[in-house]
Amino acid sequence: MPSCDVLIIGGGPAGLRAAQLTSAAGLATLLADRMPSVGRKFLVAGRGGLNLTHSEPVENFPARYGAETARWQRLLADFPPSALRAWAADLGIETFVGTSGRIFPATKQAAPLLRQWVARLRKQGVVFRLNHKLKDFRLSTSGGYEVDFSTPNGPVTLSAHALILALGGASWPQTGSDGAWTRLFAAHAVPLTPLAPANCGWEVAWPEAFLAEAEGLPLKNIVVSAGSETVPGEILVTRYGLEGGAIYQLGRVLRAQPKPQIVLDLKPAFSVEALLAKIPSHQAPGLAAAARAWRLSPVARSLLKLHEPFSSWEQLARLAKALPVDLLRPRPLAEAISTAGGVPWDELDDNLMLRRWPGLACAGEMIDWEAPTGGYLLQGCFATATRAARGVIAFLQKVKE
Repeated sequence: MPSCDVLIIGGGPAGLRAAQLTSAAGLATLLADRMPSVGRKFLVAGRGGLNLTHSEPVENFPARYGAETARWQRLLADFPPSALRAWAADLGIETFVGTSGRIFPATKQAAPLLRQWVARLRKQGVVFRLNHKLKDFRLSTSGGYEVDFSTPNGPVTLSAHALILALGGASWPQTGSDGAWTRLFAAHAVPLTPLAPANCGWEVAWPEAFLAEAEGLPLKNIVVSAGSETVPGEILVTRYGLEGGAIYQLGRVLRAQPKPQIVLDLKPAFSVEALLAKIPSHQAPGLAAAARAWRLSPVARSLLKLHEPFSSWEQLARLAKALPVDLLRPRPLAEAISTAGGVPWDELDDNLMLRRWPGLACAGEMIDWEAPTGGYLLQGCFATATRAARGVIAFLQKVKE
């Protein structure tokens, strides 16, 4: 039975980062992935320029991850944004800060970085086993783990002294992260938070007349609120509902609402009183006059039109400042940019090892965390992989002692 020191399952950013660290530490490292090649979701991220991380102060990062801010402070201390940029530079890929503060490779492409990365791993001795689909794992009677895979050539069992699982969430399943591992964890009685779509669009029951006017149009320079959370940005009207960074950031709050709703401030630079001051006193309340006086975009006007008739200018101004939109449900998980849910933090120790399975660590989107787009997702994957790999290195050193 083939054996190694560390078996890493999952060839996304978290798995590749973990392999880089364990192999650099002199551990015989084998990386298995169910797909014919590694880094497929990494390449998908490259279609948007490959937003690696963000340039805002690292002390601001933990709040981006919602809960467990103290834990994220420790994780990011292991591998902060500056370290991620240095890592890319070490692979010969320079980075730059965009106008939004996001950090990208100079080429704005994922493929060159991935090629350099995989070449580095091979040079460090990492062995790749592709087209290997995880079927089961168990503690070996001689210590360590035995892991069963299905392959095009039949079943294969590999043994390792330690495991790092970086199997991803369940978004973009065509890249290999289909969430099938959750059934395996359930069979092993590992508690899980159900997987859910994060950074995704939400469905709205738009009237056809509204769609005829507004489908495909953006709402820019607005503020979107849900519960006590408020996010500036923009959203896009689609046939099925709404997309865009502002609504993506509110996903955690919206999923917790029995009847999800957002509130739009269409003119955040003006108060109700300031809007009213722009209207001639003799004007009867109406959208045509409001659109001219308040410089409403076509889609903003169409949204307000859904609430006609207006009894007063004050009613119309208050709607422009707090326009409710009832949501139906998030878009399907397969369409989401990322995944919420997974292995709860309580099931993991400080080194991200499962408390019930010594020497088995988890990294990346398998863990129950989420973050907004803007570089925070990849930063989180790299940071958790760094902690998991260092934890496994320390674990194996202790075993050898």
